[in-house]
Amino acid sequence: MLYHLLYPLTDRISFFNIFKYITFRAAYATITALVICFVIGPMIIRLMRRLQVREVIRTDGPQTHQAKQGTPTMGGIIVLLASIIPTLLWARLDNVYVLVILGVTLWMGAIGFVDDYLKVVKKMKRGLIGRYKMLGQISLGVIVGLVILYGPLKGNPNATVTTVPFFKDITFSYGWLFIPMVVFVITASSNAVNLTDGLDGLAIGLSAIAFIGFAIMSYVSGNVNYASYLAIPYLDGSGELTVFCAAMIGAALGFLWFNANPAAIFMGDVGSLSLGAALGTVALLIRKELLLVVIGAVFVGETLSVIIQVGWFKWTRFRSGEGRRLFKMAPLHHHFELSGWPENKVVARFWVIGILCALLTLSTFKIR
Repeated sequence: MLYHLLYPLTDRISFFNIFKYITFRAAYATITALVICFVIGPMIIRLMRRLQVREVIRTDGPQTHQAKQGTPTMGGIIVLLASIIPTLLWARLDNVYVLVILGVTLWMGAIGFVDDYLKVVKKMKRGLIGRYKMLGQISLGVIVGLVILYGPLKGNPNATVTTVPFFKDITFSYGWLFIPMVVFVITASSNAVNLTDGLDGLAIGLSAIAFIGFAIMSYVSGNVNYASYLAIPYLDGSGELTVFCAAMIGAALGFLWFNANPAAIFMGDVGSLSLGAALGTVALLIRKELLLVVIGAVFVGETLSVIIQVGWFKWTRFRSGEGRRLFKMAPLHHHFELSGWPENKVVARFWVIGILCALLTLSTFKIR
């Protein structure tokens, strides 16, 4: 919005030329997001307390979590407002990449909001029925896939070309599997962040780390000189995603201020589902979905721990009549908690792994 209002005035006031630069607008999107969090965070926490929108801790989880019973939830609303408003202010709103990522974030935020509302307000234990949630994720994936294939991005020859990490000259196209791949990435990433959101500050901290990596990747993908130098597909206009990623970084860090242990508010599905879908969509839009597995390795590990735990339990019950578990509890962060690690130590060590994975991801642009 500010770009469209102020940049055209450059001829009369040369200072406004600064709005041309993505780096300037990204920096101020981060600052704006932080300020929004600090302003509206306490208000939303008080509102959720007044409305009795409080987390119900499951009885089969770690007993140390029972002390968190009654903590306000649905704090993902803070993340949504603090990421969407700065993006609207500082990004170019005539950019299709920006419009797609905003639509995805709002779509999954709405699904998460309904899920949270049914659980904490209507007291429906399971919240939104799983098949309805899955239908929303699949529908979103199909729409995003169609936009990339047949929408405004179809004229870009690199819009559906994927590079392979560590290999400079290997690219490939998914062909008719493209839309199923998009559906899988968005569904998997949104659910992965949702599963990881089980400890104070864990999912939001890891999301901030991942968005830092994607901000850098978006910037170089949308810059013809950097893209040529790094031998990656140049995607005209994708640099504007840097502004969105920067806003997400600010929103995540701002929310972490309230979500750090002991959390004053939980994110809820409204935050975790929208964050995960946004991560997956940014990866798809800049054709770095293969690197999503690396930069989001902790999210992947958390998801696999649940799949392995459930699969092993069912298999052993089928074979011997008694189900067994490989982990003390899934997702993986609960296994380490029950192994004696304090919650803060689990979170800090998972963040360290996330940082290492982000650095490894960025290194793939040179190690090729």
